[in-house]
Amino acid sequence: MYILIFFIGHWFLSLFFQTFFLHRYASHKVFSMSKFWEKTFYLLTYIFQGASFLNPAAYATMHRDHHAFSDTDKDPHSPHFFRDVFQMMWATVLTFRDHVKRAEDPTRNIGGSYPQWNIVDRIGSSIASRLIFGAAYTCFYIAFASSFWMYLLLPIHFLMGPIHGAIVNWCGHKYGYANFNNNDHSKNTTPFDFLMLGELFQNNHHRHPNSANFAQRWFEFDPVYPVLKFLHWSGIIKLRKV
Repeated sequence: MYILIFFIGHWFLSLFFQTFFLHRYASHKVFSMSKFWEKTFYLLTYIFQGASFLNPAAYATMHRDHHAFSDTDKDPHSPHFFRDVFQMMWATVLTFRDHVKRAEDPTRNIGGSYPQWNIVDRIGSSIASRLIFGAAYTCFYIAFASSFWMYLLLPIHFLMGPIHGAIVNWCGHKYGYANFNNNDHSKNTTPFDFLMLGELFQNNHHRHPNSANFAQRWFEFDPVYPVLKFLHWSGIIKLRKV
């Protein structure tokens, strides 16, 4: 029971900060916040992504390329140019490394305004940090795993961020239905996207990339949008008017 709670908690907390901070804030600026709250959510993103921490500025610049060149040969992770999801994941890793180098090099202009916290970026992207988090996950499993099959979940903890990205980009550009003709292959994989916290409304999102609500039709539900509304109401963030 402890293992399943830990796995589910890590899955959704890592995914929440990826969609909330890296995607909706860093990449699209669908809301604004004070520097205090930006630093707070920056640190929480590092903690909950852990071994698979993704540099926010690098994530944002790569994601904007994905929108600019969606499902073309310049798209950093379109599933229509790879034989399987593993090849797409590896290509995305290599592209992401290039964006990290751009973000870390002060002599190179990455364009736009992106959240950056150099010390957290360096620590979070270091091999030492990833190994420490990996060791912590493993120790938890050693302490609480009651069956051998549970250890099969460990690699998912190590690669949580890239796995989330692979699911979104592979399924969200291959399977489902389309509300809009975006001149690409983006799809809404499911109208009730709880497993990926709204990220699989790719067709809607490519049509309205700056909308805080990834759901567009009456039967669709983006579970993160009510959270954004609450944070806006509480004064922690300010939603952008689209």
